[in-house]
Amino acid sequence: MLKLKKTRQAKGYSCQYMANKLNISKSFYWQLENFKRKLAYETAVGIADIFDTKPDDIFYEDFKSGICRF
Repeated sequence: MLKLKKTRQAKGYSCQYMANKLNISKSFYWQLENFKRKLAYETAVGIADIFDTKPDDIFYEDFKSGICRF
């Protein structure tokens, strides 16, 4: 999730911060960001809420290119 990682870094958020906000482990969040796990729609919505945007704004391009899996 290239845009996810770029967005997180641009905001200055750590993986631990994101994991805490999503109520998941840091390793689980890292796996999402590095294409090791499928992203559940509920989690995508939670991530988008943290960035005050819509899931498509973060995930659509990566999904269309085939690198993001739902």
